[in-house]
Formats: sequence, structure tokens, C-alpha cells
Amino acid sequence: MEQSHIKKQINFIKNSLFEQGYLDEQFIQLEDLQDDANPNFVEEIVTSFYSDSTRLIRNVENALENYPLDFCKLDDYMHQFKGSSSSIGAKKVKVECTHFQECCKARNSQGCIRAFQQMKQEHATLKRKLEAYFQISRNE
Repeated sequence: MEQSHIKKQINFIKNSLFEQGYLDEQFIQLEDLQDDANPNFVEEIVTSFYSDSTRLIRNVENALENYPLDFCKLDDYMHQFKGSSSSIGAKKVKVECTHFQECCKARNSQGCIRAFQQMKQEHATLKRKLEAYFQISRNE
């Protein structure tokens, strides 16, 4: 009975992440690669993403402190961030990366700052939600 309840809880959390637009089909593709030989594959990939993204966030923060802004460098950092986000299916984060890149192309420094703050917020929200998801998944 308990196992069935945990499975339902896991499915509910995952479905809500999709319904709320936090994840896209790439996350399902990652899950399809997970098997008995590597049962924590998705969690390891997501953990690696958050480790790498912390470094990229720091790079963007440092670049945003320099004036005049180097929009080309900022766009490069965000391109990396967007690619990493895409690889785990972080849909809302990816959308905010695109907004940031559009602001870079328009050389809109205030837009870059706003898009970056929104991207960081989506990044942190997804991290909290995925941590809860993986914590319950470990109990399965």
C-alpha cells in the first residue's frame, strides 16, 4: 500500500512540473535512459546541471558588473546556460535565457538585468521542486 502511495505521489509531482511549464519532453527522454544499472541517472544529470549552472550564474553576475556591458560575452554565457537547461528539460529557465539573449541582441542592459533576475528565480524554483521530486523518488 505504501509503495503504491509513493508512486502516485511521484507521478503527481512530475505531472505538476509539466503542467506548470517547468519541464519539457527532454526530461522524459532523460528518464528513458535511466535503468537498473544506473537508477539515479536523472538525478545525477540534474545535480551536474546545478553545479555547472552555479558557475555560469557567477560568470553572468560578474559580467553584469562591468560597464560598458559586453553583450557578446553575456550572450555567450547565456547560450551555454540555455543549452544546459535544454539538456535537462528546464523549460521556464530556457525561456528566460531566450529573453536574456534577445535583450543582449537589442543591447538593452536593463532588460538583461531583469531577464537574468527572472531566470535565476525560475532556476531556484525548479531546483527546489526537483529536490522534492528526487527525495520522494529515492523512497520508491
